[in-house]
Amino acid sequence: MKLPLPGGPYKAYLFDCDGTIADSMPLHYVAWSRALGEWNCEFPEKIFYEWGGLPVPQIISQLNADNGLNMPVDEVAERKESYYYEILPQLQAVAEVVEHIHDQHGKIPFAVVSGSSRESVTASLESLGLLDRFDTLVCAGEYTKSKPHPEPFLKAAEKLGVAPEDCIVFEDTEMGIQAAKDAGMAWVKVPPPWERNY
Repeated sequence: MKLPLPGGPYKAYLFDCDGTIADSMPLHYVAWSRALGEWNCEFPEKIFYEWGGLPVPQIISQLNADNGLNMPVDEVAERKESYYYEILPQLQAVAEVVEHIHDQHGKIPFAVVSGSSRESVTASLESLGLLDRFDTLVCAGEYTKSKPHPEPFLKAAEKLGVAPEDCIVFEDTEMGIQAAKDAGMAWVKVPPPWERNY
């Protein structure tokens, strides 16, 4: 299935990573469940997907607030990431998105714009053999306001030297699409795993 794009032409492609390039959301959910299980903290799958794009520390802080817990943010974040790296060899790419990457690579610049850490994004892209396709990465901790704020996408466009209106964003979450819209960029929604046809 080819992912249809709104009419271009575009001078840059900006990609979210988890759930967009990498079909990593199911693996991240396994890692979250293991890490949070150690603190008897529930994280319903529906909420997990709704919060896609939020930085890991922000998710833990929100879970603490929602559940009256006091989980140590840094420690839980570290455990979650280490569990993710353990199962990383199982990672698959999202074929419909990778097709667009191969089509346009070398013709226009690409950026990855993620709520995950640079280490996590780099590990995922390396695992898929795609890291060298991207001109720049904009990851958690490298911007002040996270998605749905447009700052991460605007920062990526600036790094690539491309006007926001000439960029298209590939995203799998409503939060990310809102950020793209507010940045004045075109966007395409990547369907979740259960809606894709292989």
